Amino acid sequence: MTERMIRTNGAELAAEAFGDPAHPPLLMIMGGMASMLWWPDEFCKRLAGHNRYVIRYDQRDTGHSTKYPLGKPAYALDDFVKDAIGVLDEFGIAGAHLIGMSLGGMIGQLAAVGYPSRVLSLTAISSTPVGADSSLLPASGKAWVEHQATTSEKVDWSDRTQVIAFMVDDARMTASTAHPFDEAQVRAFIERDYDRAGGYLSATNHGALMSEVSKRRLQEMRVPLLVIHGTADPVFPFEHGIALSKAVPGTKVVRIDGGGHELHRADWDTIIGAVVAHTSINQRSVSHGRPKYP
Repeated sequence: MTERMIRTNGAELAAEAFGDPAHPPLLMIMGGMASMLWWPDEFCKRLAGHNRYVIRYDQRDTGHSTKYPLGKPAYALDDFVKDAIGVLDEFGIAGAHLIGMSLGGMIGQLAAVGYPSRVLSLTAISSTPVGADSSLLPASGKAWVEHQATTSEKVDWSDRTQVIAFMVDDARMTASTAHPFDEAQVRAFIERDYDRAGGYLSATNHGALMSEVSKRRLQEMRVPLLVIHGTADPVFPFEHGIALSKAVPGTKVVRIDGGGHELHRADWDTIIGAVVAHTSINQRSVSHGRPKYP
């Protein structure tokens, strides 16, 4: 596992791979403001242990990838979709299974519609259908929305202490209701992620992407879809996952009882088992030459 810098679509993206390049490739697409570290190392290693080639990467404005001035991101949602395909190009992969979390699941939907020959399947975790009529779906939890709207405005995003405190509180509010919240572990992780990225100030640019999602329409998607969703998700309530599943015939839904807007370690076996089963399908040729970053 070695971090590599990839130049694609006018940006530099940091990426890492786990496992054997000869195995079916899984491209992991994380959500808003989240670097690739939010796909935990051990989680990726366990997936790779099931004969999968797991690739994760930092999206723009996160981790070690290209950063942009606050409020002036030189990108749009389509760039995030093109970035995902660009990562596959740089690894020499013709087609991959996409695993998207939250905003990453929306990016995966758009990639599946826009680049169907490159997407073998899609797994959407804690996500929502792009272009869905929000009036027909439950709103995000009131407490979480108020926390985002009021507390975040008071945070000095250049102040490490304030930002980490806010992010820990956010993680607590979006956590599973079925398992204990390990504040010490969460804090240690956020501190590591914050320091690696050099702060989260530029990552707040991701907020503008959500307004673009609402303007899209999920066209007919023909790639196999797996929806994994927690019943206690306060960001995208469980009904969002059900609505997404109804957009693609034959979609399987894996319900995480008490699951929040997170990848809780206690749920890994369920999530990994479902992903492995789902990515056992549609195994056409996945490589167009030796990967550049074995």
